[in-house]
Amino acid sequence: MDSITLVLFALGFFLLAGGAELLVRGASELAETIGISRLVVGLTIVAFGTSAPELAVNMQSALAGQPDIAVGNVVGSNILNILLVLGIAALIAPLAVHKRLVRLEVPLMIGVSFLLLFLAYDGLLSRWEGLLLASGIVFYTIFAIKSSRDETDVQSQTDDTPESGENSGKKSASGALIIQLLLIVVGLGLLVLGSNWLVDGAVMIAKYFGISELIIGLTIVSIGTSLPELATVVVGCIRGEQDLVVGNLVGSNLFNILLVLGFTSLVAPAGIEVSQAAIWFDMPVMIVVALACLPIFFTGYLIERWEGGLFLAYYVAYTSFLFLNATQHSALSTFNTIMLWFVIPITVVTMLVLVWGSFKQTPSTNNDKSS
Repeated sequence: MDSITLVLFALGFFLLAGGAELLVRGASELAETIGISRLVVGLTIVAFGTSAPELAVNMQSALAGQPDIAVGNVVGSNILNILLVLGIAALIAPLAVHKRLVRLEVPLMIGVSFLLLFLAYDGLLSRWEGLLLASGIVFYTIFAIKSSRDETDVQSQTDDTPESGENSGKKSASGALIIQLLLIVVGLGLLVLGSNWLVDGAVMIAKYFGISELIIGLTIVSIGTSLPELATVVVGCIRGEQDLVVGNLVGSNLFNILLVLGFTSLVAPAGIEVSQAAIWFDMPVMIVVALACLPIFFTGYLIERWEGGLFLAYYVAYTSFLFLNATQHSALSTFNTIMLWFVIPITVVTMLVLVWGSFKQTPSTNNDKSS
């Protein structure tokens, strides 16, 4: 076993932790400096940064003529972001959900997921369709930042702000802005480098112990591109930046579809071919996962620990299915029966009961406030 790779594997953990700390700190302070909410910073700037590994992998795979990797990378990453990363985050601490996410971003994530399935249904994401997706992220980013700035301006007009020292304030703000952007860039660089070292080391260790390449691909490699989101979320939870945490994951899913797949389809010579497996299984799973966010986010505008555990359990089930299906294991039929007739119906009924209970509590809550 190569000792240098082992050293890089160990250093990868420190780089991930350090990069996430710098990114979260820089993003949190940037929100105050430019006058937008931490939620919107997570939805845009941080989400764009943590989607960079997916973009790099997709560009390389598309130009190398490996479209299955390009599509599977984005769809798989979106599933992992919710089931694995958000699940772990909620287990660390219950996550408060901003009402804006329930009203706008989560429905938008669901709509974009359906749009991707519709565009890919003919087995091809053409350049024109890529242009449509890429244009969507431009309009969304402009809208998100502008709406947040407008809200901040309205709030600032109600506050009494001293006029003295305004010029010195602007100078200090511009200096702080440079430092914060530098923290974000360095943090993202450390996240990408750390995740690469970590994945390379993990693959080497797995091969040393005789683990098959199939299992390595279904676990280590698939998680690899989501490591920046995972590290950022863990550090964000520890620092109490919940808006930035949830916003990063929802925003990352939007960026993955609109920017990463859109831009990849745009620059690929003949667009991106989409496999039937992705159309009939992976994309529907991604849509179901996106739909599951709505009731869980809506009930109390809080993601409880048990809901995070539910997400994590479904990630284990999803990975188990991929393994059983890829190896054509004899337990596949039994597993499918249990999931289809017991686990999924019980989960759906539980979600409906929670949503119904939340609807019933809403009027009484409003009456209490008005009285």
